[in-house]
Amino acid sequence: MNAKANNADRQKKPMSNKKYLWIWAPALATVTVVTVVANVALNVAGGWVASQFGSGTYEFTNAAESAGWDTEYYTSDFGSIEEVDEAAKSLVEEIAAGGIVLAKNEAGTLPLASSSRVTMLGRAAADPVFGGSGSGSVDTNSAVTARAGLENAGFEVNDQVFTTIEAFAAENPRGYIEMDRPDISTYYIGELPVGEYEAQSASFADYSDAAVVFVGRPGGEGGDLTQDMTGWDENAAPGQHQLELNQDEKDMIELAKSSFENVVVVVNSSTTIEMGALQDDPEIDSILLAGSPGATGLSALGRILAGDVNPSGRTSDLWAADFTADPTFANFGGFVYDNIEASFPVPAIEKATSNATLTSDAPFVNYAEGIYFGYRYYETAAAEGFIDYDEAVVYPFGYGLSYSDFAWKVVSTEAGEVDGKISVTVEVTNTGTTAGKDVVELYYTAPYTQGGIEKSEVVLGGFTKTGLLEPGASETVTIDLAVEDMASYDHLGNKAYVLEAGDYSVSLRTDSHTVAPGTEPIVYTVDSDVVFSGDNHRVTDLAEVTNQFDDVSAQFSAEPTDGKILSMSRADFAGTFPTAPTADMLVADEAVQKGFEPWDLEAAAAAFEGEKPTTGAQTDLTLVDMRGLPKDDPKWDELLDAVSVGDMTSMLLNGAYQTAAIGSIAKPQTVEPDGPAGFSSFINSSINGVAYPSEFLIAQTWDVELGAAMGEMLGNEAMFKGINGWYAPAMNLHRSPFGGRNFEYYSEDPFLSGAMATSVANGAATKGVYTALKHFALNEQETNRVNNGIATWATEQTIREIYLKPFEMAVKGITMDVQYVSDDEGTISETTIGAGSIMSSFNRIGSTWAGGSEALMTNVLRTEWGFEGFAISDFNLYPYMNPNQSISAGTDLTLTFQPSKSLGDTTSAKAVSDIREATHNILFTVTNSNAMNGLAPGATVTYTPPTWVYIQIGATVLIGLLVLAGGFMVTRRVLRHRKAEAPTATPERVAVGADS
Repeated sequence: MNAKANNADRQKKPMSNKKYLWIWAPALATVTVVTVVANVALNVAGGWVASQFGSGTYEFTNAAESAGWDTEYYTSDFGSIEEVDEAAKSLVEEIAAGGIVLAKNEAGTLPLASSSRVTMLGRAAADPVFGGSGSGSVDTNSAVTARAGLENAGFEVNDQVFTTIEAFAAENPRGYIEMDRPDISTYYIGELPVGEYEAQSASFADYSDAAVVFVGRPGGEGGDLTQDMTGWDENAAPGQHQLELNQDEKDMIELAKSSFENVVVVVNSSTTIEMGALQDDPEIDSILLAGSPGATGLSALGRILAGDVNPSGRTSDLWAADFTADPTFANFGGFVYDNIEASFPVPAIEKATSNATLTSDAPFVNYAEGIYFGYRYYETAAAEGFIDYDEAVVYPFGYGLSYSDFAWKVVSTEAGEVDGKISVTVEVTNTGTTAGKDVVELYYTAPYTQGGIEKSEVVLGGFTKTGLLEPGASETVTIDLAVEDMASYDHLGNKAYVLEAGDYSVSLRTDSHTVAPGTEPIVYTVDSDVVFSGDNHRVTDLAEVTNQFDDVSAQFSAEPTDGKILSMSRADFAGTFPTAPTADMLVADEAVQKGFEPWDLEAAAAAFEGEKPTTGAQTDLTLVDMRGLPKDDPKWDELLDAVSVGDMTSMLLNGAYQTAAIGSIAKPQTVEPDGPAGFSSFINSSINGVAYPSEFLIAQTWDVELGAAMGEMLGNEAMFKGINGWYAPAMNLHRSPFGGRNFEYYSEDPFLSGAMATSVANGAATKGVYTALKHFALNEQETNRVNNGIATWATEQTIREIYLKPFEMAVKGITMDVQYVSDDEGTISETTIGAGSIMSSFNRIGSTWAGGSEALMTNVLRTEWGFEGFAISDFNLYPYMNPNQSISAGTDLTLTFQPSKSLGDTTSAKAVSDIREATHNILFTVTNSNAMNGLAPGATVTYTPPTWVYIQIGATVLIGLLVLAGGFMVTRRVLRHRKAEAPTATPERVAVGADS
């Protein structure tokens, strides 16, 4: 009985304070720490969180006195986004119709009768290449398919064969470039084995009017096409690459030739492929170069096959017969220095929030061919007798056939002084029986001295496209060529552009190789050398143009030299033909090694002699007050003085697809999506719009009016979607056909690229949309692009004449009309600004990161060309792309989400000055864009945080109260328990009977 009572007493005995605290103290501490960490993480990563869940709303209120003012600075031409989409789809079809090239048409095989019964062959018949992967990708789920395109034009299609292709394609994927993941990218051609076609051959007889054979090649960001198909094709022969027909395709074509009287090949690729065998094969009747067609472009293909549209496209690249014999082939791909272990400091928080894979590699690529690639090489090599042109070239640059014939007659020519222009007026007459359009191309040939400045035999100097000419109709067109554009850059001697003395031949051509029948070259004579140096710079330059890249040119030599790149020269093509880097070239010299070292922000701050600018001052000015003012207006200083460093850096470091709002100056958030083939966003699918054709196909139109129409249509789309900027056009060049991103770029030629990009950007500008011209510059391959930045080596002549030229044309040629309120009465005035934005590139110019190159981003871009907008980096997750270095050099906005990148210095006079200037550049573009629609000077702003912020605050308060309550509960319980366990006082005992 006593034992049971003792057990019961033990069971009822309360938990000791020590054990109680051991349970509850860690629990409350953990909850507290988790809450604090979560709040810190949300604040630090606020940019990314806002991109996913919203950044809140800014409500702008105009002053009462401006109530009747017209502040709709830009308006849409359409009543709804649905109307825009329908118009855009029609425009996409029009672009494709104007860009598809008729490359071969023996015996007038095309057009086919519209009621023809045809058999479609080739994987791409059922699985077309609509575009490319990566930031330039677009939503093509609702795009017109190849089959639908033919059926829309009235053709009947062999369903039995088509469904066989469709089923095979669904189970056997073609190669796919995973962005910056060469370890998991694939390069399968994915064509059906010929046996599967033969199994359906009984159906051929009922659909025998023609075999329409599709040959497709994909592309993608973050990887290039392979030069070695070993492991990707079980039938691959030694040396076989991805851009030649594989055995399955050859077998399929042989089957088509033996089974059909008419064989039409459609090339569904936005890079060139080796087509010599098909072009020379008399059993291949017709060939169409269709690029990547976008949402509705395959309807245009059907209409061309049926003769409803007369093809008028021209090649935007030269199509060579053997890519392995091209001067770029040996110097394309992965080359890494042996003696550099690249390492860049990464703050712990950046390391924790970035998924970038880091290595110690220092990759490089040598543009050893210099100016001699594409048609510039083949035309020059033929002129020098180094190659047999007919054997080496399948399709010249600017080549294309028509269903009609045209005759050209030179009506007049005018030749100005060296600061003027050459004008050629041509009458184009349709001498055929079918309505059609023609392209007039003008080239110049500069005098060349062996061993002197390198010069191509011909260079595109201008072009124009006629309207639709009915049979017998004529149109008169004029092409202007600025005389100074014929100057060559002499980086070795005068360190300037030079128009050398001699005779310049200006010729009208139907392509880069063929002088137009019935025309004679125009001779323009320069009596003595004209050196555009000092104040005698070219008319279009804002300041003197002289060498900026001596460190890059220094890696080249005119003679074979250990550790140097041998420059390819017209004087000795055989002796200077580029080869792959040898062992000595894998060893970087001290200057190159230094370029791969981290940028020294402390040294930059110490060397700076300016004063720290004012920040956080008071002003009544807001951003809309700056609209229409010159960039150097004194009011800008007052406005910038009022912005805090914190607000500025928050904007500069959260530049992914936006510029962030700054409430203190009533700057709204802007929206800036990808990409070159139409708006696309991986963080906001509602932005995704109609898929346009690839830039490769757009360039094949040779039609700047269509380019402008595309830009204007996207501007209309932007008005309904709240879009202000656009990461496009992409303007790098097709240096090699293996470039994975060639689909995203226009051409191998800088002039054609620059003209098309300028037209598109100017079209968008009519709706207040600024364009981020990308990727500035020399970003012609994807391999190793983010692997610490690939060092790109080219002579300054090559850099300026070839790779900077399209950007130069765009920066000098883009204009945006800006309406603004110019007085207190609401008067609307108008001014004009230039290009609004440009995107720097991942690669290095020499060993200096492009975005951190002051020579590129400030000296050339701003000082020489006069650019006043803002520059943004490419996506910045990588330690070598230092934000302090970028704002010092002239790259203002970092395309990332905080805290993936941070500024190492925000307090020195140097850093604050750079931060302020970067902010100024961004604000200048934004205030003159459609982001100001509806705002009048004096507008005020109120900010409402997003729902997730309220949830954060509420959850934090609730958890805080619970922790406090828990702490109070624990404290009270411990005190009570301690009191209950305290010993009870007892009276002192007195001994009875003790002695006294």
